Amino acid sequence: MLRFLLRRLIVAVAVALTVSVITFVLSHVAVDPALAVAPDSATDADIAAIRERYGFDRPLPVQYLDYLGDIVTLDLGQSYLTGEPVAAMIAERVPTTALLAFLSILFALALAIPLGVLAAVFPNTVIDRACLMLAVVGQAIPNFWAGLLLIIVFGVQLKWLPISGSDSLAHFVMPTIALGTFAMPALMRLTRAGMLDVLASDYIRTARAMGLASPAILFRWGLSNALLPVISLTAVQFGFMLGGSIIIESVFAIHGVGYLAWQSFSRSDMPVIQAIVLLVSLAYIVLTLLADLVNAWMDPRIRSAA
Repeated sequence: MLRFLLRRLIVAVAVALTVSVITFVLSHVAVDPALAVAPDSATDADIAAIRERYGFDRPLPVQYLDYLGDIVTLDLGQSYLTGEPVAAMIAERVPTTALLAFLSILFALALAIPLGVLAAVFPNTVIDRACLMLAVVGQAIPNFWAGLLLIIVFGVQLKWLPISGSDSLAHFVMPTIALGTFAMPALMRLTRAGMLDVLASDYIRTARAMGLASPAILFRWGLSNALLPVISLTAVQFGFMLGGSIIIESVFAIHGVGYLAWQSFSRSDMPVIQAIVLLVSLAYIVLTLLADLVNAWMDPRIRSAA
């Protein structure tokens, strides 16, 4: 178990460093940071002074090492446009994005697990094909288009739900559906595949031969084992939702981290963009690592190998 943990930690650190390098280099190649800081009326001399003041005239590797040192000390810099600390700007919006992602993954699981179990219990039937069709439709519809359809139907036509903002839980209903529907198909198909494998195993046949009740076999012995790989995929999908919320938050004008990222991209506020990309990547890495550890702890083969 310890060796497994060390390998996963080494991979996680390597991925985090790679993301930081790519983000830093691309942010300096995509736009001149001195031009992003300088006002529209700045002269060439003003831009040169800004490069010297912020250290943009130094070699890129030196700038990256300074950037990495700031990250280690939790200093994410200041916004070029507002002068506010980037850490404070992001911390103010993290709860909104985290709530949206949490509600979306709950919605996705609430649909995916029952549909996956139902499809596995009745394989190659009309019920199975209907569940798979729902998965295909959910995967094919872009989440921003689903969001716009929800706004038109439930916000504009029926006026049941608010179409923008994040003042109450009612504001999160349509964004949750739009974001969760895209994650549901993969979770449903994996649940179905896991249930089919488990229901065909020897210990399930033995339990049936012993006369155990079908619900006990299905949920106590079948679903509990079939959900092991779903745990890892749930963590991955949750990480995707943190990144994918950029589009949904922009569509519904939810002032979370995603909306802040969209605003920063449109105004070339590079310190904010760098910090958001890095933090979302770190969240994805940590969630995946935790899911691997849970699976390893629940898998007797890995425990015995340790």
